[in-house]
Amino acid sequence: AVELVESGGGSAQAGGSLILSCAASGYDVNGYALGWFRQAPGKEREALAAISKYGIPTVAAYVAGRFSIFKDNAKKILFLQMDNLKDEDTAIYFCAGGADVAAMASRRYPYWGRGTQVTVSS
Repeated sequence: AVELVESGGGSAQAGGSLILSCAASGYDVNGYALGWFRQAPGKEREALAAISKYGIPTVAAYVAGRFSIFKDNAKKILFLQMDNLKDEDTAIYFCAGGADVAAMASRRYPYWGRGTQVTVSS
């Protein structure tokens, strides 16, 4: 069975950095795309970044320049590097997998982790 497990969340100061990890098991990270999404309280889930099976990243405009996505194929781990964090980055962060392409639409991903909480304070 496919399992995606996020880690690395926690509390951070505004302006600081965090790196999230998503460990994949039962999943071919070379065969499908992976993505990062987040959901803040009272808001809809939004896409942050995706990476194709070839390692080509796509980052949403609203976090571009601050967030980057990359993966370690050998270890089957997906990463989200988050820099210059802002209060509005507070949310639950999810990794997703199973898409044919590096889509920024959640409906394209059949597999999801349970999420990791990120809390940013000034």
